[in-house]
Amino acid sequence: MSQTAHDFHITTLGPCGIPSPQKMSSVDGDFIANWVTDDERVLVHIHSCPGVPMGVTNSFEKAGPRARIFFSPADVHAAIVTCGGLCPGLNDVIRAIVFNLEYRYGVRRISGIRFGYRGLIDGIMDEPIPLNAALVNDIHNRGGTILGSSRGNGDRAGEIVDTLERRGIHILFTLGGDGTQRGAMGIAEEIARRNLPIAVVGVPKTIDNDIAFADRSFGFESAVASAVTAISAAHVEALGAPSGIGLVKVMGRHSGFIAAHATLAMNDVDFVLIPEVPFELDGPNGFLAHLEMRVKKRGHAVVLVAEGAGQHLVAGGGHTDASGNAVLGDVGLFLKDCIPAWFAQQGAEVNLKYIDPSYIIRATPANANDSLLCARLGGAAVHAAMCGRTKMLVNILHNQFVHIPIEVAVSRRNQVNPDGDLWRDVVEATGQPPLMRNDRPSLLSYNL
Repeated sequence: MSQTAHDFHITTLGPCGIPSPQKMSSVDGDFIANWVTDDERVLVHIHSCPGVPMGVTNSFEKAGPRARIFFSPADVHAAIVTCGGLCPGLNDVIRAIVFNLEYRYGVRRISGIRFGYRGLIDGIMDEPIPLNAALVNDIHNRGGTILGSSRGNGDRAGEIVDTLERRGIHILFTLGGDGTQRGAMGIAEEIARRNLPIAVVGVPKTIDNDIAFADRSFGFESAVASAVTAISAAHVEALGAPSGIGLVKVMGRHSGFIAAHATLAMNDVDFVLIPEVPFELDGPNGFLAHLEMRVKKRGHAVVLVAEGAGQHLVAGGGHTDASGNAVLGDVGLFLKDCIPAWFAQQGAEVNLKYIDPSYIIRATPANANDSLLCARLGGAAVHAAMCGRTKMLVNILHNQFVHIPIEVAVSRRNQVNPDGDLWRDVVEATGQPPLMRNDRPSLLSYNL
């Protein structure tokens, strides 16, 4: 992917003229944590890519505390908003932001916005919740978000900025996916048009792990762990009945990372269907024929499907939700019906059990690794905001925390590469054909 130096420039509200209240060092080897300087960068690509030069023109600003900050902590009013669907770790990020604002910078006025961007439009929701470290101390043990969430209204930037002005908010932290962050970009642009000293800093949330320029997104590892539990149950059910099939649907609207990672974690899955790899149902090299052969040979099978797979086969869709996301047809229910119908046509017995753990996964508390990531993302977001960075996200890339312009972050999605090593390992683990399409009849299943 080719980018220009301008693509990676981080917008700032102005010069940082206030000494940071944190006690840190600029000397290596004194056993005191060092400040991060503005010229520290993290390369976008850690390996050579044809046509993409290595250097600062393709690097992100490193996240972390600076020696001098833009905002006076005593004067700051910060606000946090959570938008979109639920995801493990939202409460952890809220907690980390509040802790860092209060304990590391001495910010005392923090507001929790109720139910997404609706809470920033006059007359729709209740007043914000005053937040402090004591209030959020235990919220990481709960799933969901204590602030509530909703979709939509990110396109009402003018009204939202009116509310920010009226309530005297200096920093807005936006926790949400690409729709939320596009809304945040519009809010930041409206703030710039009005020449207001208000920072907008995002913490990207997507359980699907489809954020561009990121090692992983918070909630993803918790989702994989929960998916593994569902797959284990499906495997037990499949083994416990003659010609048993366990069918599990997991999240993954455009990217099949949850399905791929859960498959490799369990190694009990026989077929994985993801949005990035097209497949056909019927015909000698279609999915159903291979599934029938697998059940005949081994007596059972486990099928894992990401919610965005096979949309060309599923009725429904064609419109969008309040966040602008395409409404998908339900591929899980579709396969639940068509698999037994296929076996009946072949005169073969089948016992299918269907599991859709999606909302259980969304509502689960974050596991230890996700909690760790959330804590560090929240801290990085606070450091960026106090330095007057705006119209940006914090993320982790090459195990380094970085500042990414929102426009760059939402420019594309991270997806499973069908030609890459992750999908190669999935195909080898399942034994399924690399492609289940009748224009590729020579590709036979390794299981058979």
